[in-house]
Amino acid sequence: MDLFTTAHPFTTGVDISSDEFWSKPFDERDKAFARLRAEAPVSWHPPVSYPAPHGEQGFWAVTRAADITTVSMDSETFQSRNGFTLDPIGASAAGGSFFLAMDPPEHSRYRSLVSAAFTPKQIKKIDDRIAANAHLIVDDLIGAGEVDFVEACSSRLPMETVSDIVGVPASERKRVAQAAENLFGAGEAHRMAPEEAVNLKMEEAIYLYSLAKDLAAHRRANPADDLLTNLVQAEIDGHGLTDDDIGAFMLLMATAGNDTTKQTTSHTMLSLAAHPEQRDWLMKDFDGRIMGAIEEFVRHATPVMTFTRTASRDVELNGAQIAAGDKVAMFYCSGNRDESVFDNAAAFDLSRPRFPRHVAFGGGGTHFCLGNGVAKVQLRSIIGELLRRLPDITFGTPVAMKSNFVNGIESLPAHVG
Repeated sequence: MDLFTTAHPFTTGVDISSDEFWSKPFDERDKAFARLRAEAPVSWHPPVSYPAPHGEQGFWAVTRAADITTVSMDSETFQSRNGFTLDPIGASAAGGSFFLAMDPPEHSRYRSLVSAAFTPKQIKKIDDRIAANAHLIVDDLIGAGEVDFVEACSSRLPMETVSDIVGVPASERKRVAQAAENLFGAGEAHRMAPEEAVNLKMEEAIYLYSLAKDLAAHRRANPADDLLTNLVQAEIDGHGLTDDDIGAFMLLMATAGNDTTKQTTSHTMLSLAAHPEQRDWLMKDFDGRIMGAIEEFVRHATPVMTFTRTASRDVELNGAQIAAGDKVAMFYCSGNRDESVFDNAAAFDLSRPRFPRHVAFGGGGTHFCLGNGVAKVQLRSIIGELLRRLPDITFGTPVAMKSNFVNGIESLPAHVG
């Protein structure tokens, strides 16, 4: 069957828009993406299901790694200011997304301000805290018996890291973790009716935003030797971050900076359990092999599956005629299984060459993941602690999260002796 009709052609026989499609397992969904990669690498689809009225007509699906990189690198043509999610909520969600929904030069200025706060001294402090927190998390797991691995392990380190970065006091950390789960993870909102979930997520976003804004105001008045002080004092060309900016940054960190590392941890431990030969290979020279292995952890898990842009002008992409104003969706979950780039792309192979690069941190360009370094330190620390100290941990059947954005595991039964 021909995948196209005429003009703004909707695909036929390839469903990547329905709730039913996003309820399927990752490997089953990739069969649809594999067909698109082969027959229609850039194709038009109806909008995904959404519980509120909207005016979106559809989106272009970009499914090959090379085209994802093209879109990522051209921020002038493919812009972020109108939203970055597959859901048809557009710019209405931009307020809490900080520089994810900005374009250069504004994006470049804010990104530089945040980067300037991460001095070598502060990075060393963060790395040390990550290692210490990972050790404590595994301390709590030893002898725990039956646990939900997501709750007892995977979800803990990312939120401790975010809280350390933004200076969240101990009294608020449990509440911050709960809010982050409801926003992006498998918290209470995930089990609500869509309309109720939207309202709860808005309340949680306001809480995180307000907390960080208050913390920033306190640090302006009471500076200390910490990263939050660096953030509120950072200045480039006379511009600095406002307290509102810090609030938005917290919201970004608590969502994107949390769930990505959490999901990669869960997926990686499942993959290592299913492929003991890969685990054995890694443990023969953990320190020498772990950083390359992390690239495969992230590629194979692809914790963030999609990001979108909006075309600022008429443009051709791999034969598709994209009009100004059209939504363009980059499917990282497809690009990381691109047969033309990765040999045996579905395989979990820790010795896989680091080049060509995966697109799990984005396809390059101005929006390449700012937190990728912190994510790698977290993965090195927690996976190392788990493999060295809990070699006999076993897992049950994971419960997958239904999402068109995060490749999520809602819960994962585990037995720890």
